[in-house]
Amino acid sequence: MPTRPVCVDGAWVDDILLLGDGRDVVLHLDAPVTRATLRELVAAQRAEFEAAGLTAGGSLAVRVPPSLSCIVAMLAGWRAGAQVILLDYRLTPHEVGQAIARLTPQLVVEPTEKVGGALWGFFHVDVRLTPLKGGRPAATDHALLQLSSGSTGPSKVIGRTVASLLEEIDRYGQLEGFPRRGERTVVLASIVHVLGLVGGLLYGLASGTQVVLPTSQTLDGILKAVAAGPEPTTILGVPSQAALLAASQSPTRPPQLRQMITGGELIKASVRERFTNGYNAGLGAMYGMTETGVIAVDLFGTAAGLTPVPGMRVRVEDEQILLGLPASPYVGSIDPTRYVDGWLHTKDAGHFDEVNGLLTVHGRLDSQVSVGGLKVDLSEVEASIAALPGITDAVVVHGTGIEAYVTVAEQSVTDRLAECLATRLAPYKRPRAVHVLAELPRTATGKPVRNAQTLRSAARATAGATPAQK
Repeated sequence: MPTRPVCVDGAWVDDILLLGDGRDVVLHLDAPVTRATLRELVAAQRAEFEAAGLTAGGSLAVRVPPSLSCIVAMLAGWRAGAQVILLDYRLTPHEVGQAIARLTPQLVVEPTEKVGGALWGFFHVDVRLTPLKGGRPAATDHALLQLSSGSTGPSKVIGRTVASLLEEIDRYGQLEGFPRRGERTVVLASIVHVLGLVGGLLYGLASGTQVVLPTSQTLDGILKAVAAGPEPTTILGVPSQAALLAASQSPTRPPQLRQMITGGELIKASVRERFTNGYNAGLGAMYGMTETGVIAVDLFGTAAGLTPVPGMRVRVEDEQILLGLPASPYVGSIDPTRYVDGWLHTKDAGHFDEVNGLLTVHGRLDSQVSVGGLKVDLSEVEASIAALPGITDAVVVHGTGIEAYVTVAEQSVTDRLAECLATRLAPYKRPRAVHVLAELPRTATGKPVRNAQTLRSAARATAGATPAQK
């Protein structure tokens, strides 16, 4: 990859991401996209942004599903010298409205028509540009803003500078076993979240690794994407997608498939065994955060823990993983205990073995969980449910999935719950089950019990009670 200059404007897009032979195929959706074509699309989109009033130092919100249009909008926003705010396209209008009010972008990029289809790998969309009255220029020097749980409310605004993004790209480039120039990466992780965005898209553009988005994220769609080119291929996704591939009874074994690398959750041993045996390919793992990107890896799936990536300072204190960072990644007000004396308190539980230098991640210490590789803050889900008409109390926990336990003012409230939740929460945040209890179990001090087993017992007791007992 080229030497990294000190970037102070949008030139880094040309100098790092779009530099190289224009004939090279850098993206493949349903058709190949050369570097020259991508340059032309980015230049045209930048001209449209500037005609709409976007200038260097401005702010741009992109809420577009995975697509060529999404990629072009991001790159064009950065090339114009603007701060790009990435919003998940699956957010409801209610959530988008809150995010826009909170972040005040000057320009919003959205699809001209509503899109749907949970298993589509990418979409064909046209976009519209909407200048916002009251939108403000970027208040910080961050090139990228994201919301920690993909929405508003208790989520945190996370900023990444150009230097931070380029440093992460370089960290990927130093990892033995990560895709290289002349190879392909089938990206299943969302390109509007950190793994798919930096580890897939931006690293691919900078390194010359071809980035492939499959037509669909079904078993057949993924395997067709792998088999579509002769180059050695890596799949980049989350453990649930590895489980989908591993569940195939008679898996097709494309000879191009070298490995799959997952992030976002722990990989079950049974999934690893079925995948590696079924495809004769490696199944690696990465640990990272929106705040920092990749932190530690086991790309071959053979180690007893994860190795911190070059340049990342990691230690464990009181069973919590801490990361050494030059500055806080958060924008706006935040819990002052999250970043102290140069150390980010991740609220992830872990153990660091000083002898072999391996990190073991045990899971979350707070209410944030991972669902299909996407971060969900349970306190946000709980607050959204508790605010619904007729709900008198609510507790949300995570076991095999998100579960909600509620009390209601009257039984008829339950008939409207699904419809109300659909307007308040993105699909991946909605509880897979909502249990109506006569009353919530509470501790001796009156606090709601958050033990999933206790709550399930209460739900069974309520279901088994007679109408008179309820």
